[in-house]
Amino acid sequence: MKIIFIIPGSGDRFYCGNCFRDHLQAGALRRAGHDVVVMPLYLPLRDRSFQADTPLFFPATSYYVSQKYFKKRRMPSWLEKRVASDFFLKMAASFSGTTSSEGTEGMTLSMINGDDPAFRQQVHTLVDWIQHHEKPDAVHLSSSLLTGIARAVKEAIAVPLVCSLQDEEVWIDTLAEQYARTAWNGILENIKYVDRFIASSEFYRTTILRRFPQIGEVDVVYPGIDTARYASDDYPPDPVIGFFYRMNEANGLHILAEAFAKLKRKPGFDRLRLRIGGGYTAGDKPFLKKIRRTLAPCREAVDWCESYSLSAHAAFYKAITVLCVPVTFDEGVGLYLCEAFAAGRPAVEPDTGSFGEITGNAGVLYTPNEAGALAGAIEKLLTTDGLWEQCRENALHLSRTRYAGSTLATELVRIYRELSENIHTDARPFNHSSEP
Repeated sequence: MKIIFIIPGSGDRFYCGNCFRDHLQAGALRRAGHDVVVMPLYLPLRDRSFQADTPLFFPATSYYVSQKYFKKRRMPSWLEKRVASDFFLKMAASFSGTTSSEGTEGMTLSMINGDDPAFRQQVHTLVDWIQHHEKPDAVHLSSSLLTGIARAVKEAIAVPLVCSLQDEEVWIDTLAEQYARTAWNGILENIKYVDRFIASSEFYRTTILRRFPQIGEVDVVYPGIDTARYASDDYPPDPVIGFFYRMNEANGLHILAEAFAKLKRKPGFDRLRLRIGGGYTAGDKPFLKKIRRTLAPCREAVDWCESYSLSAHAAFYKAITVLCVPVTFDEGVGLYLCEAFAAGRPAVEPDTGSFGEITGNAGVLYTPNEAGALAGAIEKLLTTDGLWEQCRENALHLSRTRYAGSTLATELVRIYRELSENIHTDARPFNHSSEP
């Protein structure tokens, strides 16, 4: 099958959960022999391990400027070309990664509602590219935040359109109330243009159906890992706790730092180490200064992986004994858990969101999500006879079955083919008159 994945670029400077989920899906399908076309939006995909297959659409710089300063009208072509240049896109990538949608309300609503000239100009270019290349068997959107594109695609070509769901509320709910309400209403309106929604866990499927009971059928497709890249029987001689996600407050690094400092003050943990990776942005630096102060008494036992690289992603897990990412929100899946399990590394996680479902018996859950409880859970895993070994075996079993890349590819193809058999063939030509 030929599948087009339409995904937002994040700048490749940190571990982005949704971005990496897209990477896993595309990789699993390619390994299964399918033709996958990765179509990036906003920022280029620069890491050599996840290259784009099309030009960049909706360039973040020019699209933002058109929304902010041209009242959604088309800017002069010479200015658009300059603002969308590689120089300005690199600059934008260096500042990418905010967890707040403040200042991007116009772009967020435009991508959902698809009702302004700036959007129509960009989506026309995107759809035109698809129409002038081999027709895909399916189009897969990375997020419901992009469903304004769904309408244009469905008007142009008669193929199944699938949309992933994962943690949209983390972005939308940081909008001012009136913008957030408009965004959710826009997504609800766009449901009719999507043939199937996919969630990465039963937890998030329940979450989205509670918000949108009208959405209908939502399939659960768990992440699938290329286990060959992660497999390792070589464990560090001393126990190492690993944190691997974007290094910010929302992902709970401060909770782990405090727990680690507590453990280092206890007898029997003098050889315990902490390894921190996953990348960060300029906006995260003040927070990281606080973390370094917390860890100052035990800094000799802390390894900081300052830079992030998607191509070197899997190597992190081979240098740890147990993974802990104590996020402060209800995580929809936690891809880092599936990766750790592929490496045979158990997890210690708060009993929140999807973690009970994803972790199963491959780790230890704790509550409440604070440093004392976390320290106790880590101590339990590392000091209870046979517990770490049992969790390790369970982790490897999950990685070979539920979280295998082949399982992911099989489930996605099943959905694409099921929809292809039922798709209507009365698609209308793309409405070129909508071009500004």
